[in-house]
Amino acid sequence: MRIDILTLFPQMFSAYLDESILRRAQSAGLVEFLLHNLRDFGEGKHRVTDEPPFGGGGGMVLKPGPIFAAVDEIITGAGGGRPKVVLLSPQGRQLTHAVATELAMSPWLLFICGRYEGVDERVRQYLVDDEISIGDYVLTGGELAALVAIDALARHIPGVLGDEHAAQRDSFANGLLEGPHYTRPEQFRDWAIPPVLRTGHAGNIARWRREQALRRTWELRPELLLTAELSEEDRLYLMTLAREMTEGRK
Repeated sequence: MRIDILTLFPQMFSAYLDESILRRAQSAGLVEFLLHNLRDFGEGKHRVTDEPPFGGGGGMVLKPGPIFAAVDEIITGAGGGRPKVVLLSPQGRQLTHAVATELAMSPWLLFICGRYEGVDERVRQYLVDDEISIGDYVLTGGELAALVAIDALARHIPGVLGDEHAAQRDSFANGLLEGPHYTRPEQFRDWAIPPVLRTGHAGNIARWRREQALRRTWELRPELLLTAELSEEDRLYLMTLAREMTEGRK
């Protein structure tokens, strides 16, 4: 998979992309990151990339010319094909587990990192294929949002994670939050791990983990249960939780 990143601050990416899972993914040839400095495509001797907005108002807006020129050069340099062009924007669709999975299916992505007040509307209208937001808040620029999106989608590229089924057990993969995890020692200070984890009984452990995922989702993100894939056994367990809550209030 190829991922191009168009930004005014390419130096912000190297430290993160060259570490841990993403570094190993690059070394294995599973993903390739190419950074492009938007300033290189700026206009005039001062490499201008932004201007005040028409009609007045505060802030600066990224000009369409440098962005279109950069994307044109990236596509031409690739020698064929066209990437899916993604603008990081607070107006975009929310990045979710499902959206990350969808993005990971694209062989070539090009992320445009906005700055200042945003980008000229003609970029959004005539160049961008998708807009992604990582939450209902505003960042100084799209760089952090791009890194979040890249990290989330990379987990769904085959071979990136050591366990091919790991991403399927992540929170939100099946509509639920993950339950608790424990490791050694079995006893830490006065706190022991749940006894079921010491039994070695795979079926009981799997059932306990499912119930803990249901309980945690019920307690922290109950709205997720409205769309989660639930079995009849899951529903019976949720009814038990509901009774516990009702009895606890008496």
